Amino acid sequence: GPCFSLRSEDQFLCSICLDVFTNPVSIPCGHNFCKNCITQHCDMNVVCQCFMYKETFYTRPQLRVNTLLSEVVAQFKCEVQQKVSSSSSEQQAAKPGEVPCDICTGTRLKALKSCLVCQESYCQTHLEPHLTKKGLKRHQLIDAVENLEGRMCKKHDKPLELFYPKNHEFVPLREEYEGKKAELEKTEAEIQQMIQKRRLKIQQIKESVKMSKGAETKEKQAEGLIKDLEQEISELMKRRSEVEQLSCSEDHLHLLQSFSSLKAAPPLVGGGDCGESCGSAGGDTRETQEEEAV
Repeated sequence: GPCFSLRSEDQFLCSICLDVFTNPVSIPCGHNFCKNCITQHCDMNVVCQCFMYKETFYTRPQLRVNTLLSEVVAQFKCEVQQKVSSSSSEQQAAKPGEVPCDICTGTRLKALKSCLVCQESYCQTHLEPHLTKKGLKRHQLIDAVENLEGRMCKKHDKPLELFYPKNHEFVPLREEYEGKKAELEKTEAEIQQMIQKRRLKIQQIKESVKMSKGAETKEKQAEGLIKDLEQEISELMKRRSEVEQLSCSEDHLHLLQSFSSLKAAPPLVGGGDCGESCGSAGGDTRETQEEEAV
């Protein structure tokens, strides 16, 4: 019913195996466990204690089948299975260039996430345990990537997703990621400012040409300058797009590895100079602004 759908899966987890109940039973203190889990727990201990709050039972506690919980758990499992089957039918097979699911047999579906702990990639169906089981929820998931083995530091046997080499030491990857992302956002703002300055310069040149009517030489000069500025604007817009795209990446390692190559990109033709040479009422003027391209 509607009320059932609002329940969390955590309500149906056995605190011993951390999985959804199988044949749930209750003990005298009122707590519920899988029948096999609590039986094995009591077998391994001379004095039986409740796994939850350590209440001691000097005689083996009587296990009572929790009929209501069994029915609710069965309904829950049925709904989860229906949801998984429905989502599975909507998924598509991995295309060339896409990361395939490592668990699928036969037709391998497109993977959505990769697990750094399990070193495997999962489609929506096989990702389900990592989203629902307590033990697997602790694993770190990232957007699906190929070659997970290559994302481990072979020298230090550390996942590059968690630690990143810097000045011969390893620093927390998230910390380094946040720092570089902030730099990218600053760079993006600087590029936007460069674009605006060049657009303003083009407008100034056009206004100046209007004021100096009949000066054919100056008009040709102005056309050349405008063409150069428009080319620089095009290059800057391309660079801004690259920075913006990288800044939005949730793949921490990809951002850090791509950051250095992006920052080391060659400067704009002419060193990014903005220049104009056009006529004015007082004679010729030439203004040059030198800006370093990212």
